[in-house]
Amino acid sequence: MTDKIAYVAVENALLHFDNAFSYRIPEGMPVQAGCRVAMPFGRGDSKRQGIVLGLGEEDADDLKTVSELLDDEPVLNDEMLKMCSFIKSHCFCTYYDAVKAMLPAGINYRLSLEYSVSADLGDRFYDLSDEYRRIVTIIRSKNNKVEKHHLLQELGYADSSLLDQMEAEGILFKNDAALRRIGDKTIKMIRLSDDAETLLQGMKLSAKQESVIDLLSTVGSASVKEVCYYTGVTTSVPDTLVRKNIAVYYDDEVFRVPRSSVSDKREITLTEEQQKAYDELSTLYHSDKPEVSLLYGITGSGKTSVFFKLIEQASNDGKDVILMVPEIALTPQMIAMFRAHFGDKVAVFHSALSLGERLDEYKRVSRGIAKIAVGTRSAIFAPFQNLGLIIMDEEQEHTYKSESKPRFNTKELAKFRCSYHKALLLFSSATPSVETYYYANEGRYHKHVLTRRYGTATLPDVVIADMNEEIEVGNTGVFSNILLQNIEENLDNGKQSILLLNRRGYNSYVTCNSCREPLTCPNCSISLTYHSANNRMMCHYCGYSVPYRTECPTCHSHSLRLRGTGTQRAEVEIAQIFPQARILRMDTDTTMTRSSHEKKLTAFANGEYDILVGTQMVAKGLDFPNVTLVGVLNADHMLYLDDYRSYENTFSLLTQVVGRSGRGKDKGRAIIQTYTPENPIIALAARQDYDAFYNAEIGIRKAMLYPPFASICMVGFVGENAKQTEGAAFAFTKQMTQLLQTEFTDIPLRVLGPSQAAVFKVSNKYRFKLILKCRNDSRFREMLARMLVQFSSNREFGNVTVYADMDPLSL
Repeated sequence: MTDKIAYVAVENALLHFDNAFSYRIPEGMPVQAGCRVAMPFGRGDSKRQGIVLGLGEEDADDLKTVSELLDDEPVLNDEMLKMCSFIKSHCFCTYYDAVKAMLPAGINYRLSLEYSVSADLGDRFYDLSDEYRRIVTIIRSKNNKVEKHHLLQELGYADSSLLDQMEAEGILFKNDAALRRIGDKTIKMIRLSDDAETLLQGMKLSAKQESVIDLLSTVGSASVKEVCYYTGVTTSVPDTLVRKNIAVYYDDEVFRVPRSSVSDKREITLTEEQQKAYDELSTLYHSDKPEVSLLYGITGSGKTSVFFKLIEQASNDGKDVILMVPEIALTPQMIAMFRAHFGDKVAVFHSALSLGERLDEYKRVSRGIAKIAVGTRSAIFAPFQNLGLIIMDEEQEHTYKSESKPRFNTKELAKFRCSYHKALLLFSSATPSVETYYYANEGRYHKHVLTRRYGTATLPDVVIADMNEEIEVGNTGVFSNILLQNIEENLDNGKQSILLLNRRGYNSYVTCNSCREPLTCPNCSISLTYHSANNRMMCHYCGYSVPYRTECPTCHSHSLRLRGTGTQRAEVEIAQIFPQARILRMDTDTTMTRSSHEKKLTAFANGEYDILVGTQMVAKGLDFPNVTLVGVLNADHMLYLDDYRSYENTFSLLTQVVGRSGRGKDKGRAIIQTYTPENPIIALAARQDYDAFYNAEIGIRKAMLYPPFASICMVGFVGENAKQTEGAAFAFTKQMTQLLQTEFTDIPLRVLGPSQAAVFKVSNKYRFKLILKCRNDSRFREMLARMLVQFSSNREFGNVTVYADMDPLSL
């Protein structure tokens, strides 16, 4: 006889035994694919939770049984379950790693051990010892249900031996419980009971009771708060009606909707060039097959207006839309614009939301209340059922790539979802990634070009300031003379300025003038950064900090000196030069609090500040018509990093930040400060000449076999012992080489390394890397997955973590 079977992916499964495990479904339990369940797992039958990947029927005599159904309805639909398998195979992670990435954190369950008092205790309570009675009293005071760790904490116990003894004596009962991290938000409602009309006949009521009944007879139901407000009664009146069975209370779910500003609703009129791009995109959108397009236009050309019209078209057709931006800083302006037009149809997805807000936005989408998701990369998991359009604004940005497991590339997930729904995927940028532009030129993507700024605006005039010449005339400060002159002119004319410095902190590093040694973090192989706000030297990797001191820890001389410049120092120095200026700083230090991005950007947009100093979060996508000057304080910072994307990233950042200037009716200017003015990337960014940059870069990529001509995969090794970690890296390489020479001889592969990672030590763990230039196809992924599974079960290197990262952000 066959039984109903659930194929379950188990939470916290190790990579080498991450499979779909078969469990028998108890009679009458309505388990569906996509639901979460609790069940015994492993030799000790410890309780675990898992996700049901599918259902079947087979002989279940030797199978364990599902203990508990955690969801009334599936949390993952058919598409999401398929995407779970896609992420597992493409990102080399477990099923549950993928599940956790897709679901909002607030919906997650945690399994916990709870104690309650036995119902049979009765009068035996009075025969118990004082300590036993104390424990029983505490548990009963907590609704007879207390989590183990909370109970131990309140009792002051180090372990549960006494509690276990009470369980053995039948005084306490121990049970596994699944607790959801965030509960649903509800409001207390009241309505008349089904028997109200009969009960009211001949019943004498007070005037206040009659007023409540009259209101409920008219509106049907209302919140208790509303009833009290409109009738002027206290809660005791509806309480009395409920006790008399004339009315009943019930809970109604309400959503925690993130607060955001709403801009003025304005009609968008497309230029002839924009209309042409829209018409082409509209045709692709209606093609009823998956399509990928690039909307490529200079900064200020009105790309947002084009895809707004496209979203409007999809909304009118009843289709769902995902719009992604790379930074939280860009979401307030975008959300304000879209909520002005689409109201509550817009849901918001980004990490600054509370857990409750993230959960409720997810539910609004899954229930069809919201039809447009706007947010950062997490918006790709919005559980829409009828996707028609996905847009990735500033598609070249590194924030679309996850750096923690599962290490997914949002572009690949967007392609997967558009393929499933036969939807249009639109990339938008003034500086598209080299790979995207290559595919558009080769015809793999469609391309639509905007060459002119919207309205009467023109590209800003750009000046390259040679900081070597500034030093020669005695200027050793952060700001060139020409930049200071332009800032002063802007202040006199009531115009605003943006200053970019892609380093936070006051000084970027601290060195000793005597022994020349930099001060580094004891946990990481990285320099400490000085922060003036708290007078501490801090590590931006592990969070270590120490008070600033003048004594060198190496040679003990008092010759420590602060070097380099961060946003804090730039803010202080510009305030000293222009004390009348109102200055706003934006970096991760000043935007850690809730809604800080929106508040600061709104204040700057309202003209409350004259100068905005910030890191790259101020460089992209922002539209302030009164900004007529942009200053780049150190254009060389990213240019000479040991990474094949350093030129591309520098060109993109400079082009984007220069494009923030002159977007209104006034002509814009930009000053780029550099110590290497002869570098062609600086000159190309100043001219905003993307095509010239691309033509030079694509030749280098082809010669060096970098994307788009090959895929890059980095295999990382992390461990507390440097020698053992290095040994693991070399052993992995040796085993992989043997596998390539026997079973996978058909795979084209170039192997670089292993070698130390760029930052060798982080949080007292040593890091090595192996770089693979490969073709990212199923055959390569099969080989690498097998290697990872075999190596993760190797006890010799059990203390070393091994992972694979396709398309890593840096090498």
